[in-house]
Amino acid sequence: MRTPIIFILFLFFIIRVEAQKEGRTIVEFSGMVFTEGEDGGPVPLPYTTVAVKGSSRGAYSDLDGYFAFIALAGETVVFSRIGYKTVEIVVPDTLSSNHYKWLQIMSSDDYLLPEVFIYPWPSKEHFKQEFFALDISNEIREKAQENLAEDAMKEMRHSTHADGKEAGSIVLRQQATDYVYTGQIKPQNIFSPLAWKKFVDAWRRGDFKKKK
Repeated sequence: MRTPIIFILFLFFIIRVEAQKEGRTIVEFSGMVFTEGEDGGPVPLPYTTVAVKGSSRGAYSDLDGYFAFIALAGETVVFSRIGYKTVEIVVPDTLSSNHYKWLQIMSSDDYLLPEVFIYPWPSKEHFKQEFFALDISNEIREKAQENLAEDAMKEMRHSTHADGKEAGSIVLRQQATDYVYTGQIKPQNIFSPLAWKKFVDAWRRGDFKKKK
């Protein structure tokens, strides 16, 4: 516990000596850092770097956006944070007290990174080697056609379970149908002439015969 106190006193002594040499006033610079929230109102911006330009003195804003450190009158203070525009202010040298409070609003800044292409080969020579070594035999083509066959796709459709989005869509469609027929009897397909026509056509085609 004594080490941080000694360090702070030592730092204050250095600043005081520097201020006496330059004839500047020591100022307790404190305040809060804000940014625009989702609702358009101000919200605290933590972890913002608040430092004296050209020196190692400064602080970081805490979770409430508050900061405080010792500065000299006339120094330039820089507010910076990734994703926000850097702001510079000057501590006035005409203060009537040794305390100076400041509220800083940070504006978001969008960075447009240059376009990057990622290739699986380290060079063009490696690409040529891989290209000429590519297997384009009929075996691969036949395997692809087999995997995309109608019977294989039909089996996959019946064996693959619906994901969350598809299952939710099915439930919503079922609920919408139930709401349409609220307070009345749902139509029965057994009385539908179109359904009977489909049944007769399927019977004539022999769709109901047992396959050997």
